[in-house]
Amino acid sequence: MSAIQLTPAQRKEHRAAAHHLNPVVMIGADGLTPAVRKEVDAALKAHGLIKIRVFSDDRAVREAALLELADSLSAAPIQHIGKLLVLWRPMPEKAKAADEDRMAGPREVKILKFSKSGNHRPQVKKVRVMGNERVTAGGMIKRAKKRLTSTKKA
Repeated sequence: MSAIQLTPAQRKEHRAAAHHLNPVVMIGADGLTPAVRKEVDAALKAHGLIKIRVFSDDRAVREAALLELADSLSAAPIQHIGKLLVLWRPMPEKAKAADEDRMAGPREVKILKFSKSGNHRPQVKKVRVMGNERVTAGGMIKRAKKRLTSTKKA
């Protein structure tokens, strides 16, 4: 696997997005162990853009760790500033389980009733609406009717 190559403009966007992030992985005195690689991979899957703190005083070791992580995990090295490393990898698409027989569930709805005179505040009422109910324009809750289908289409 090789590191992802980014344009300078893309790298600049990711640097700006990573500015407020806190480090999620710490590399200690043991260096890049398999456990560290596994944690970095999990963090990249979960977040996409991560910061890594390296507790090493040698700059060459930190640069080598950044390039090695980028190559082994097919990520893009974004930034190396001080003891912080920034890596980015596109997040994988999460597969959603399609549930065709699932019906609409209950939901909370706010109903506003305005006063007839404009001097009073509107009344706010929270109502739980079930899957087979709907809220009318007047704020009433009615049970939804079955959708009529054409006999010609059947």
